[in-house]
Amino acid sequence: MSEAKQPTTTAKLRECDRLQRALTDCHKRIGPGLGREAACRHLNRGLAECLVSVACPEEWEAVRSLCGSGGTGLKRSQCQEAQLSLSVCLSSHQHRLSSNADQ
Repeated sequence: MSEAKQPTTTAKLRECDRLQRALTDCHKRIGPGLGREAACRHLNRGLAECLVSVACPEEWEAVRSLCGSGGTGLKRSQCQEAQLSLSVCLSSHQHRLSSNADQ
């Protein structure tokens, strides 16, 4: 059985760009408030997940696979470790971005 082909980074970035445009359009169509939050929520979440999957692909995949459902104490522990690794990865990107902005 062959493993499903993973999208390239370029393809993922195109998808993120598409989601960002769709979210921007959603915000333009619907005024601020709870209606906008409800109507645009799926786009907001999709864009966030897309960007995280590009920035930290291995860590994101580990969280998705280990934290998707309940399980044994070992699986919960592995999920927590994966979440910590993802947090560290995202933090390192954030620090790099803020350092570049200061220059």
